Amino acid sequence: MLGMSIDGLRKWEREGRLIPVRTVTNHRRYRVADLHALMHEEVQSPALETRCILYARVSTQQAQDAGNLDRQLGRLTAFAAAQRWTVVAALTDVASGLDEKRRGLQQLLDRVQQHQAGIVVVEDRDRLARLGLGYLETFLHAFGARVVVTEQTAKADQQECVEELIALTTSLSSRIYGKRGAKKIAATLLQAMATFAQEDVAE
Repeated sequence: MLGMSIDGLRKWEREGRLIPVRTVTNHRRYRVADLHALMHEEVQSPALETRCILYARVSTQQAQDAGNLDRQLGRLTAFAAAQRWTVVAALTDVASGLDEKRRGLQQLLDRVQQHQAGIVVVEDRDRLARLGLGYLETFLHAFGARVVVTEQTAKADQQECVEELIALTTSLSSRIYGKRGAKKIAATLLQAMATFAQEDVAE
């Protein structure tokens, strides 16, 4: 709950900050009320309100190779500097916003859970997640962190939305039709969307 090591807990015990209850076999146990009190204390710390985590994401390797990820992270860094916030971590992912197992996202959640920062800075809400953003924000808020969006775009990147729609369709179809069937469905969807785009341009 606190993200503390055993040595850290023992140090707090010596300092009188967190006193455990001893079992018959001399093991330490902690009162939930004491843990919540400490978590509230950490969350309300003024220093936490100026400590931030930057999070940038692109959906493909091609976008990273084109420098999109570096430029995105550069803009976030400049924004944090203008606010005079302390950057404790700059995390990135090259993955779909639908992917829940992104390494950078998992590190972000771990750091927030350990009360390392009170602010998560993203360029657009979709950078954090395409779906389930409400759940993520609820989790972050529970640990005293808030999401700050630096540049909410009116319309998400069309190409990235197409790629993530195809990825979602492929994932769901594979559960029903298997991998081979899912690839055929994804190819058909991609062709249909390409045809639609051409017709839209022609009009």
